[in-house]
Amino acid sequence: MPVETDPVEEQQEELHGQMSFLDHLEELRQRILRMLIAIAVGFALCWTFADQLFVFVSRPVLDAGGRLNMTKLTEGFNVEFKLSIVAAIYVMAPYLMSQVWLFISPGLYKHERRYALPFVVFSTLLFYIGGVFGYYIAFPYAVQFLLDWGRNMNLATLISASEFFDLFMWIMVGLGIVFEIPALIFVLSRIGLVTAGFLLKNIKYAVLICFVVAAIITPTTDVPTMMLMAGPMIGLYLLGVAVAFFFGKKRTKEA
Repeated sequence: MPVETDPVEEQQEELHGQMSFLDHLEELRQRILRMLIAIAVGFALCWTFADQLFVFVSRPVLDAGGRLNMTKLTEGFNVEFKLSIVAAIYVMAPYLMSQVWLFISPGLYKHERRYALPFVVFSTLLFYIGGVFGYYIAFPYAVQFLLDWGRNMNLATLISASEFFDLFMWIMVGLGIVFEIPALIFVLSRIGLVTAGFLLKNIKYAVLICFVVAAIITPTTDVPTMMLMAGPMIGLYLLGVAVAFFFGKKRTKEA
């Protein structure tokens, strides 16, 4: 879907394409700064609902028969602080995705920049789907598995609230990012940098990378939790192959 751009903005983007390496680093710094400011604004909003968010996020462990405990005086405050940051990232996701696009778009041809709106909408939607998958499927499964493992060892289920929410943050943010794979492949295929054939030819390397990345970003050392990351990554890569097949095209220069 074409997106009209302002002439001044187009001129700035043309200049951006002629930037030096240090200029690109400065541009990256500005984009990151704007994203951090946006997250801070979202945090201010989410902080007012921190108690409600705590109840919402605690539900999976309570439903699994666990109980959250505070082992440090500041733990309650720290938990709601971190939780508000995660919520802010989700609230501000459309703006964050637009900043990502604005950083990478100057490296594209002018006619390729029309995919701005599809990228922002598609990537934001996938980020939210990743969050829904994490909260309703991956996170409860991980909690139930780890609780059952401890119960089989006759261990009491007294869970540190801080440790619990650290696991929650890793899964929610990690899966949100993982679910961006089809959006990335959509852009790369539309501008002709990758094809479905190329992706299928290198699928064995993609699977290996998925497991390596899953092992890195998985907050626990158990294999089932790692598979909760690697499994969706492989599935999303295959979805990306289909996206590249239906939407991909050979890259052409502007006339």
